Amino acid sequence: MTPPSPDVESDDCLPEYRHLFCPDLLRDKVAFITGGGSGIGFRIAEIFMRHGCHTVLASRSFPRVSTAAEKLAAATGQQCLPLSMDVRSPPAVMVAVDQALKKFGKIDILINCAAGNFLCPAGALSFNAFKTVVDIDTIGTFNVSRVLYEKFFRDHGGVIVNITATLCFRGQLLQVHAGTAKAAVDAMTRHLAVEWGPRNIRVNSLAPGPISGTEGLRRLGRLHAPGLLSPLKRLGSKTEIAHSVLYLASPLASYVTGTVLVVDGGSWMTFPNDIRGLVEVESHAAKL
Repeated sequence: MTPPSPDVESDDCLPEYRHLFCPDLLRDKVAFITGGGSGIGFRIAEIFMRHGCHTVLASRSFPRVSTAAEKLAAATGQQCLPLSMDVRSPPAVMVAVDQALKKFGKIDILINCAAGNFLCPAGALSFNAFKTVVDIDTIGTFNVSRVLYEKFFRDHGGVIVNITATLCFRGQLLQVHAGTAKAAVDAMTRHLAVEWGPRNIRVNSLAPGPISGTEGLRRLGRLHAPGLLSPLKRLGSKTEIAHSVLYLASPLASYVTGTVLVVDGGSWMTFPNDIRGLVEVESHAAKL
């Protein structure tokens, strides 16, 4: 079996990279990536750029995406535009998309990667905390997709990849907010794939499992040793997720739409849903 591609834990570019796909697979394409300043979104941007793509990184934290853009441009030689944008605000999304179109003249790919999550029992979850996660994950995904459809995709076609999760497959402990939000995004993926397909717009979801070097694992992985409990007996890497997104966004997947690609080493089938883990967090109500 081929060993996994190397990765780094921090939000830094890979010190070296070996192309598994054609180096110019996304040459002169432009990708708009929400939540691209760190974690999985950052690595997606890097892998896209190493395959000839220019990128737009959109996040609420401009300092974060600005720093990320400098790193990415220096490592890849491609252009990277950082933008401040809250996916929950349609007017802010419109302004950001207009800025991206002014800079590049087009947007070929949208990666909806912005998300919010934390561990919390449903009985301790505040109403506002639940709403906040749904607003970012679900409504934010619709907002950006809808604006890009109106401003470019409707007349030119495009590709949308929504980064979701496997949380709702079994009803994951302590994750009713995120699982519900991501399940809604997967449903949205199917609806938009059907409705927008005639416009030459492909829409897919990618559901990662436990991934090393991410904020999600730092926050959510403390209850278990997830890598050892998957059929492949290890954690996934950000680079592996990025390669899978690269496939869905590229012409290699030209006849793939409306699907959820699970990239988790099979862990959704074997990951424990141990109610004893609830004891550790039962008293920590979300106060968002």
